[in-house]
Amino acid sequence: MLIELEHRDRVLRVTLNRPDKRNALNTQICRELIRAFEDGDDSRDVGAILLTANGTVFCAGMDLLESLEADSMQLAGLHERLFSIINHIRKPVIAAVHGPALAGGTGLIANAHIVVAAPDAKFGLTEVRIGLWPVLVFRAIELAMGERRATELSLTGRVFGSEEARTYNLVTEIADDPVARATEIANLIAGYSPIAIGRGLDYVHRIRVRDWDHAGRIGHRTRDLLLESEDYQEGVRAFLEKRQPSWPSLKNPDSAT
Repeated sequence: MLIELEHRDRVLRVTLNRPDKRNALNTQICRELIRAFEDGDDSRDVGAILLTANGTVFCAGMDLLESLEADSMQLAGLHERLFSIINHIRKPVIAAVHGPALAGGTGLIANAHIVVAAPDAKFGLTEVRIGLWPVLVFRAIELAMGERRATELSLTGRVFGSEEARTYNLVTEIADDPVARATEIANLIAGYSPIAIGRGLDYVHRIRVRDWDHAGRIGHRTRDLLLESEDYQEGVRAFLEKRQPSWPSLKNPDSAT
């Protein structure tokens, strides 16, 4: 297996496990990642997904040797699914990054909702250096950093560190132990209402590029559904009684999709 899976306390930990190849993304690891994300999204027992990597390199990007021999249409289809995960799943993804996360590695973490990076982490859209453009990761990068910055990084292919990545909104925070901090965040989020999280992420996705009025209608409907949910009723009762709510409520799991 090119990824390791560990499910503990409603957090699914997904670890890239190809350290001898700098965790480069070949077709097998892409398939395994997609399956892990989608299975985690479908599971009632998963409240958050934690993405980590073994070895000194988080991810060096696409497996270049394989790219010369693989079917280009098949490869593009896999990359399209992988690098648009943020649009397709409704479970929060928290990434813990150390060392280089370049090209497709940068695209991979741009698909996380929260990114915790080590001080030594490095990022960059380096595809232009080998005569390529980061086409399939560009939309996620643009979503995180904006079109102008994403274009500049694509044009220059330059590598930048954690502090700069944080100013660009690619990284959420910097921690000496990113895995420990990301795990803390994942455990916190996984303890919240799965209905609120699922509907909230769906709302964020659905209002993207919508006009103000359309987004407002989606927001009103989302709020109405949340106000009617058992999780909200339980949350209010717990607050008034000064106790912890008994989440996750799984009596109606379909309502979170």
